[in-house]
Amino acid sequence: MLDFHTHTLLSDGALLPAEHIQRATGHGYLAVGITDHVDSGTLEPVLRKLLKVCADVSPYVAVQPIPGVEITHVPPEILPDLAERARQLGAQLVVAHGETVVEPVPAGTNQAALACDVDLLAHPGLITKEDVEAAIERDIFLEITARRGHSLSNGHLVRMTRDLGAMHLLVINSDAHSHTDFLTPELERIVGLGAGLSEQEFGSVLTNKARLLERIGE
Repeated sequence: MLDFHTHTLLSDGALLPAEHIQRATGHGYLAVGITDHVDSGTLEPVLRKLLKVCADVSPYVAVQPIPGVEITHVPPEILPDLAERARQLGAQLVVAHGETVVEPVPAGTNQAALACDVDLLAHPGLITKEDVEAAIERDIFLEITARRGHSLSNGHLVRMTRDLGAMHLLVINSDAHSHTDFLTPELERIVGLGAGLSEQEFGSVLTNKARLLERIGE
């Protein structure tokens, strides 16, 4: 089990990062990305705390904790600078909070994210053909989400990526805010098939996750 989008109480999650990591271990995760919400004012303090906790606990746990951020609800014009700053500070995983259909994310966020140094566009909503093509060009992963509300557009994302030959970019994440949100293998399969993936495509999406983990480790 690999998950590249989760939250702790450093943003709007329920658990301390150390407990979050331990709970992920208990769920059988091999790696968990901790990507707390940040903006221009919180990026540095949140990321510094995550980097410290992950470094402190990683020698003692079975799961690989990946310190990162989810850049959230910022003006699209400043998103590239924040992504670059996150990298400079040591973020191993940079996620952009996409234009989900259930939140008032600034228009143009998907486009801005797909033009800069992010690893993953989370819950991209009713993503356009042009934005999928940009993701292909920059090799940026696109998220099928298990999160209620955000998941309403999963089917659209699957259709768009299938039509445009971009299914190698799809990954399934929990967007967990509590240990009760962590995925099991069966729930992950339900999310994938419920989004319209075939069994074969679902297997390929799991392979995509392994490729993202490999890239993070480079």
